[in-house]
Amino acid sequence: MALKLSERGDVSPFLVMEVMRAAAEREATGKDVLHLEVGQPGFPAPRGARLAAAKALETETLGYTNALGQPDLRSKICAHYRDQYTMDIDESRIAVTTGSSAGFLLAFLACFAPGDRVALADPSYPCYRNILKAVGVEAVAIPVDASTAFQPTPEALAGLGPLDGVVVASPGNPTGSMFAPGELGRLADWCHTAGIRLISDEIYHGLTYGQDGETAAGSPSAIVVNSFSKYFAMTGWRIGWAILPEDLCKPIERLAQNLFISPPAISQIAAAAAFDCHEELQGYRDVYAANRLDLLDALSARGLTPAAPPDGAFYIYVDTSPVANDSPSFCTSLLNETGVAATSGLDFDPIRGSQSARFSFCASRADVQEAAKRIKAWRR
Repeated sequence: MALKLSERGDVSPFLVMEVMRAAAEREATGKDVLHLEVGQPGFPAPRGARLAAAKALETETLGYTNALGQPDLRSKICAHYRDQYTMDIDESRIAVTTGSSAGFLLAFLACFAPGDRVALADPSYPCYRNILKAVGVEAVAIPVDASTAFQPTPEALAGLGPLDGVVVASPGNPTGSMFAPGELGRLADWCHTAGIRLISDEIYHGLTYGQDGETAAGSPSAIVVNSFSKYFAMTGWRIGWAILPEDLCKPIERLAQNLFISPPAISQIAAAAAFDCHEELQGYRDVYAANRLDLLDALSARGLTPAAPPDGAFYIYVDTSPVANDSPSFCTSLLNETGVAATSGLDFDPIRGSQSARFSFCASRADVQEAAKRIKAWRR
């Protein structure tokens, strides 16, 4: 007899994992793979973070911590906002989370009830949509295009009917695009006035190539989610943070206590030390910037133009229609024929993604240079 299964598990797979599986199978046969499919920095955590963790392993108990994080890390996050954004954030509004993923889950659970409607730009990070579905919330597609760098506007939201929330990201995944200066603040003000909860994904702040990223942390009702995974190169440490409006501090603390108990103690120690490693981290960013130029040149030579200006993060999202109308087969052919792994746009946009692909340029300098060479030479 088959037992009942919850519909919460009936979410779309994260297709990039399928690309990674195919890449691993290729590697198992002795062939090389240049990994441009995954948004994982090709660098380790900064040295100061690793040293702090090593010392703690020898000297600390590493037990449970406060559900919202160790006071010293929360204090470092506040100092970061003073230094980077000239903004004073009260420590009580900081929630340290088990990666940004836990931040989104806590935010969605605290803010929305089953049946609520939350707007997302297409294309966008697929886990937003899938987490919302798992908690019974409807994801509503925002009609965006290159005219706004695939970022939502109040005007676009106004035509979607009643909304309970909106999730934005600047720089965004997969496009690397950013709000024009002042536009995130305009959207935050509009959402606050309209009674719509804004959740701003800012995990790619620090990785920009021109303008700086703007934060929504100054809004009285917005939630900001950030992470040590991208700029700080600490993906596997599973540590992030959120800036909460005052009305959500207690609800999210109670949820965090029950769902996670606390973030990992060792990761919090490393994360606090990472704030003192900006010189090393800026060196990482400089490598990404050089990689970006090489990859843009190679893709342009093959007629693969960016859907939006890749002004931040470490992605280029291209229109594949000049060479293929089916992006999964495009990515499969690219991997099989050149060893370069990229991700189909269907991960990020279920409707239009069949003619798009995402290339990540956060791999090592040598790997991206070699991938650029192979893409230029590829004859499809």
